[in-house]
Amino acid sequence: MAELDPEVVAAELEEKAAELRAHIAELTRVVESDATIGFGKRIGDGTIQAIQQMADTSTAESLQRTLNEVEGAQARLADGGYGRCTVCGEPIPAERLEFRPWAATCVQHAR
Repeated sequence: MAELDPEVVAAELEEKAAELRAHIAELTRVVESDATIGFGKRIGDGTIQAIQQMADTSTAESLQRTLNEVEGAQARLADGGYGRCTVCGEPIPAERLEFRPWAATCVQHAR
């Protein structure tokens, strides 16, 4: 397994975490108090906005899961467990970590 530079990995993880936090903040921002959302028989601005907010909520939940994985990788990097499968303890291939630096498992246990 090729060695990954811990400083480079830490920087990549921090950059990804910041990107995810910013995107989550944008998706979960508070709706203005004078905005209305409604569902009617016809598709209008209120219905479109409500549907968009439901989609944004789903996206934010997915991004939060990824952020949790990134933060887990940061913790493993700090405690020395980074790069090892959290299930079997075997090294995670460098190619997998290069593609997904927050990977917690080897390919076999990713399913």
